[in-house]
Amino acid sequence: MTSLVDAHAATSSAATSRPTRSARHQRPANGPRHAARVPAQRRPRNARPAATGSHRAPGTLPIESWLLMGKKRQQVLLASLVAIGIVLLAMPSQQRRDGIDAVNAAAQAVVGVQAGKKTPQAAPPPQSSDRDETTPVKDEAPAKVEPTPTATATKAPPPVQPSKAPADKKENPAGPGQSLRTTGSEVVALTFDDGPDPVQTPRILELLAKYRVKAVFCLVGAQVKRHPDIVRQIVAQGHTLCNHTWDHSLTIGKDKPAKIKADLDRTNAEILAAEPNATIPFFRAPGGNFTDRLVGVAASSAMTSLYWEVDPRDWEHPEKETDAQHVERLIVDVRKQVRPGSIVLSHDFNQPTTIAAYEKLLPWLAANFKLGIPGEASSGPTPSTPPSAPADT
Repeated sequence: MTSLVDAHAATSSAATSRPTRSARHQRPANGPRHAARVPAQRRPRNARPAATGSHRAPGTLPIESWLLMGKKRQQVLLASLVAIGIVLLAMPSQQRRDGIDAVNAAAQAVVGVQAGKKTPQAAPPPQSSDRDETTPVKDEAPAKVEPTPTATATKAPPPVQPSKAPADKKENPAGPGQSLRTTGSEVVALTFDDGPDPVQTPRILELLAKYRVKAVFCLVGAQVKRHPDIVRQIVAQGHTLCNHTWDHSLTIGKDKPAKIKADLDRTNAEILAAEPNATIPFFRAPGGNFTDRLVGVAASSAMTSLYWEVDPRDWEHPEKETDAQHVERLIVDVRKQVRPGSIVLSHDFNQPTTIAAYEKLLPWLAANFKLGIPGEASSGPTPSTPPSAPADT
C-alpha cells in the first residue's frame, strides 16, 4: 500500500514540475516581449546531418572513389588505344596480321573483359595477298598456328632443277635475219672479207694453195674495180666468191629494197666484168648487220646470206698490242672457238698480221678438220631457203 502511494506521489511530482502548454507560452508581465521565447537551435535547411556511424555496405567504396576510378579508366583506355594504333602502324603487314589476336587480348584486358566470359569470335583474317608467290615455302617463318585439316594451303611450285647441257652442244644454225651461221656439215669454212687487196690477198692465196684449202672471198665492189686481176686469180684457184656490197655500207640493211638490190647488182656486175665465168652464191652484210629485208633481197638474186660462228676480231688492234701479240691472240682465239661446221671470219684487206697468223693456223686446221665451202659435202640438212624479198616501200 505504501508503495502505491509513493508511486502516485512521484508521478504527481513529475507532472507538477513539467510546465503546462499555457505556462510555456506565457511571457512575464514586466519583461520584454520576446524574453520568454527560447531561441531554438535550427540547422540549415541544406545541411547534411553528421554521420555518427558507417552507413556503407561492407566491401564497397564511396561514390567519389567510383567516379575517380572511372575517370582514370577512360584515360588509361584512351592511352592504350593510341599506343595500339601506333604499334599497328609501325609493324609490317604480316606481323600485324600475326599479332592481331594478341592486340585484341590486350585491348580486352584494358577495358576489364573477364577471361572466362564468352565473347563472339571474330572471323579469321584472310590470307595475305601481298606475299610474293614466287617465294618458296621453305624460306618463310614457321606458322604459329597449325592450319585446320579442311584449310587449303597454296603450294609453292617445285624448284626448277638446272638442266644439264648435252656434251655435244649445238648452237642455233641461224644467224641474224636467218643468215647462215654454220656450214650445215662437218666442213669448216674459212672466209676472207673486204678484198681484194693487191698485197695481202695474193699472200693468203699462196698459203691456201700450199695446204690445198678452198676458201670464200667476200669482195667489195669498189675494190674489185681497182683490182680485177686479183678477182681472176681467186676464181682460177677454185675459190668461191661472195658479194660484200659496193662500198662496205654498214647501214645497207635499213635501205629500201630497190636501193639494196641496186647496190648488190652493181657489185655483181663488177665481179662478172672482171671474170665472166665467176659464180657468186653468197652475200655477206658488212659488220654482219643483216636484216630480214636485206636477206630477202639477196635471196632474190640467188645469193645465200653468210654469217659466221668464229670471230677472232683480227681487224681490232689495241694500242699497246704488238704485232707478235696480235698474231698469238688470233691463233689462240681460232683454236679455242672452232669446231666442226664452223664458219670462220677473217680479213685479207690490209691485215698482214692475219696472214702471219694463218701461217701457223692452216697446218693445224688442215690436220684437225675438213676445210671447204659451206654446203659442200654436207652430211646434215641443207640450209633453209632465205625469205623472199619484201615489196618496195
